[in-house]
Amino acid sequence: MTPISFSPWGMFLNAGPVVRCVMILLAAASLLTWTIFIAKSAELLRVRHKLSKAEKALEEANTLDLGEEWTRENASIAHTLVMAAETERRRSADIPDDGEGLKERIVLHLERLEAAEGRRLVRGTGVLATIGATSPFIGLFGTVWGIMTSFTGIAASRATSLAVVAPGIAEALLATALGLVAAIPAVVIYNHLARQTASCRAQVADLTALVMRLVSRDLGRTQMRMGQDNIVRLAQQRHDALAAAE
Repeated sequence: MTPISFSPWGMFLNAGPVVRCVMILLAAASLLTWTIFIAKSAELLRVRHKLSKAEKALEEANTLDLGEEWTRENASIAHTLVMAAETERRRSADIPDDGEGLKERIVLHLERLEAAEGRRLVRGTGVLATIGATSPFIGLFGTVWGIMTSFTGIAASRATSLAVVAPGIAEALLATALGLVAAIPAVVIYNHLARQTASCRAQVADLTALVMRLVSRDLGRTQMRMGQDNIVRLAQQRHDALAAAE
């Protein structure tokens, strides 16, 4: 009698076609989980580094023009936010007295860019939630199918020995084990990436606030210059009137 191998590879080779397909699917899901983990971790680490540099640059900038210049080489959302504010300011140059309206338009634009960046950061992590939620049930399906096949074989052979049914049950239970191996890391990694993504989104919100601070500062300077120009103009008109009266 040929000895039966109870190693994972041996049980995989001896399993039926349905159980074997379930095992392959779960192994592929586990491989995909770790691939996403490595790729997203590297991406989020790079994004956080760029956002930190951009935040420091905007903190030190005194005007929106300086903020645009200092974030130009930073390939992150920071430069996009600054350029969006600068573009809206140029488009509103013909309505210089509408400072509050300009702020509102810039805020609306920056909020949409911030939301788009948040969607981009979470891209790919939804697969982990799907794997974590479905892998145990896929493995359970393979187990139920394998046990059902084993008992069908017992009925066909009319053998009641446990040695006859044990290999098939062991192979079927391996599918459940693989389902847990795929699901548990997927859930843990999903929660880890969710926390990292939330941190990056908070940094993007901070950048939005810094850009609005620069916009408000520039508008304040503009209004001050306009007020000084009006004072000078009124003083000049008064001087001209006095000269004409003499």
